[in-house]
Amino acid sequence: MKITEIRTHLLSVPFSDPPKTGFLTLPNIDLLVVEVETDAGVVGTGHLHPLAGGMRTLEMCIHEMLKPLLIGEVADDVEALWRKMWQATFIQGRMGITVMAMSALDIALWDALGRQQGKPLWQVWGGRADPLPVYGSGCFRGLGHDGMIEKAERFVGEGFKAIKMQVAHLFTHDEDVINVRDMREALGDDIEIMVDVNQGWTVEEAIAVGKRIDPYNLSWLEEPVMADDFDGYHAIADAIETPVVGGENNFTHHDFKPFFESRKIPILQPDIMRGGYTELRIIAEHAHKAGLTMAWHMFPELSVHMTASIENPSWLEYMGWYDHLWVEPNNPKEGMMIPPDRPGHGMDFRPELFRDHPYTD
Repeated sequence: MKITEIRTHLLSVPFSDPPKTGFLTLPNIDLLVVEVETDAGVVGTGHLHPLAGGMRTLEMCIHEMLKPLLIGEVADDVEALWRKMWQATFIQGRMGITVMAMSALDIALWDALGRQQGKPLWQVWGGRADPLPVYGSGCFRGLGHDGMIEKAERFVGEGFKAIKMQVAHLFTHDEDVINVRDMREALGDDIEIMVDVNQGWTVEEAIAVGKRIDPYNLSWLEEPVMADDFDGYHAIADAIETPVVGGENNFTHHDFKPFFESRKIPILQPDIMRGGYTELRIIAEHAHKAGLTMAWHMFPELSVHMTASIENPSWLEYMGWYDHLWVEPNNPKEGMMIPPDRPGHGMDFRPELFRDHPYTD
C-alpha cells in the first residue's frame, strides 16, 4: 500500500456553543484536515485544531517539508514513517509546527492502515471495545461562578460522574477558592471535580492556592504553571495534597522525560496534535513503566482507540466541540464512551463542511 497523494483542506466551522476560556477568543473551529491516499484506493484522514492560529504555516510545512518524504513510501509501517519525518526535520525543531504537521499525517496514516485492514484502530492495537469513562469538560471560567456550576450540573444530569472547571486568569485567588468550594457544595461528594489552571499561576501562587483548595477533595490540579517548568511542577506536587497533572502542551516522549523520571505527576495528558498516535502510544508505554496513567487532552473521538488499547488508561475528556462535524459522532452516554467498530479511527467529516466553511484569514 503505497502513498500516492497527500491533500490538505482548511476549514473554519462555527462552534455550536463558543467556549469562553477567558484567555482565547474562539468563534470558529479552525481545522487543518489532511488526506493521505494510497494506491489501494484507501484514504486516511487526520486533522489539527491549533486553537491559536498558524493554519497556513502548518499547511505549508506539510506540503514543503513532509509530503516529499512520504509520496511513494509504503504506508504499512507507520512508525517507520514517523521516524523518517522526525529525522528529516531535526534542523527545524523537535516541537511546534513541524511536530504538529507530522502528527496530522501520522493520524491519517494510521487511519489508512486501519481502513486497509478493515479494523478499528483499537483492534489493530490489540485493545477491547469496553465502555470507557469520560469527564465533562468545558465549565469555562468565562461563564463566571454561576455559569460554571450550571454547566457542571448539566453534565451531571447527563450521567457524567466527573467534571472539569477552570480557575486563574479572570479570577482573584479568593474568587478561585470560592468557586471551587461552591462547585463542590453544588455537586456533592460523589462527583469528581478536576480543576484546570491553563498555566495561569506562578509556582508560589499554585502552592498557596493549591493548599487552600486541598480540602475540597479534587481529582487533580491541571497545568498550574507553564508546561516547560518541570521543576515548578515537581515543587507544587511536593507541596499540596491534590494530584498535579499536565502535559497537553508538551511534545513527544522526549519532552515528558522529567515526568517519567520524577514520577510525581501521576496522570499525564498529552495532546494528539503534539505527537500523533505513534508518539502518544510511546508516551503511554514509558508512563506505564513509571507507574503513571494517561488522560489524553481533548479529541476523545480519536483518543478513544488509545485508551482502549493501553495498559494504563484513565479518563477521556469531552467538551462536545466537534459533535456537529461528524457524519457519525461518537458521543458519551451516561459518562461512558464506547470505541467505534468502524475501520481506522472511524471518524469522517460531514462532506458539506468542505463546501460551506472554507477557512479565511
